[in-house]
Amino acid sequence: MEIENFIPFYGQHCETTTVGNLLLHCGITLSEPMLFGLGEGLSFIYWDSKQMGFPFLGGRCKQDTLTEKLVNNLNLNIEVCQSTSKAKAWENVTSKIDVGIPVGLKLDCYYLDYFTNKVHFAGHYVTIYGYDDAFAYLVDTNQQGSNVRTSLLSLSDARSAKGPMSSANRSFTITGTKTIDLKDSIVLAIYNNAKEYLNPPIQNISHKGIRKTAKMIGSWFERPGMTPELITLAGTLMEKGGTGGGLFRNMYRDFLKECDELYPDLELNNSYKRFCTIAQMWTDVSNMICIAGETKDEKKLKDTSHILLEIASMEEEAMTQIFENITVHLHGIKVKI
Repeated sequence: MEIENFIPFYGQHCETTTVGNLLLHCGITLSEPMLFGLGEGLSFIYWDSKQMGFPFLGGRCKQDTLTEKLVNNLNLNIEVCQSTSKAKAWENVTSKIDVGIPVGLKLDCYYLDYFTNKVHFAGHYVTIYGYDDAFAYLVDTNQQGSNVRTSLLSLSDARSAKGPMSSANRSFTITGTKTIDLKDSIVLAIYNNAKEYLNPPIQNISHKGIRKTAKMIGSWFERPGMTPELITLAGTLMEKGGTGGGLFRNMYRDFLKECDELYPDLELNNSYKRFCTIAQMWTDVSNMICIAGETKDEKKLKDTSHILLEIASMEEEAMTQIFENITVHLHGIKVKI
């Protein structure tokens, strides 16, 4: 069973690619940077989990919230299903596909047949649009092959996996109208994202999290169990695995550019230019982490620390300017406290 006339949305990041597929089926076509920005996606997290074995450097908001905020900002509807029963979880999916509705899935990509880099990461998203007796037919990111398939058994294992970032067989669908007030949605999303970025609740998030990373990264080689290979992996995941690096800053940069072109009165051009510089600096950081691991060069990590401190200050200044500029456009728009 495959959804008739299903048209895939192709993207670089798993959650925005998945949301793009679900929205496209609703008749809503938006660019991937626009989806990221409307989902209030820009953030940062330094997450040190013993279960992962190495610090996770994430460049976006936490999993699931991007989709939920985007749906809220566009006044759409989301239906989320979770179940500890594999049979019930599969029924939640097939019941939607059988009536022509694609479904977003959150899972651990380690188990998917087509993933060659076998690392446990339970915060991955795909869209399922078809299935048969043996395989599920999915849309993943461009890096993973876009139109792919995996065995039903592997999909079941991926969806029911436990560990950091996992959700019990989470699936979701989006419904709503084709008519959206894009400018109001943009203003609200930018305001909320900037406000949250500038006021992180804990020290390992946002600009404070970047500064914490700068403090910790210089001693990674002294960390028990932190091998050079894991340091290289941390850098690789940032830039090529879609967890951080320049990817999300590139997206937010392009989001600001698109907004500026659509609505010049929002005065976002200067902020866009700032993120052009910031995005490249993040790519430099991920490359330096990889080189440090490959060459076992501790000094490279200390140099990376200095760049991170500079990035933290630049991002805080950029988001402060964005917040001040966008606040004057909030009149008449309902802001949730």
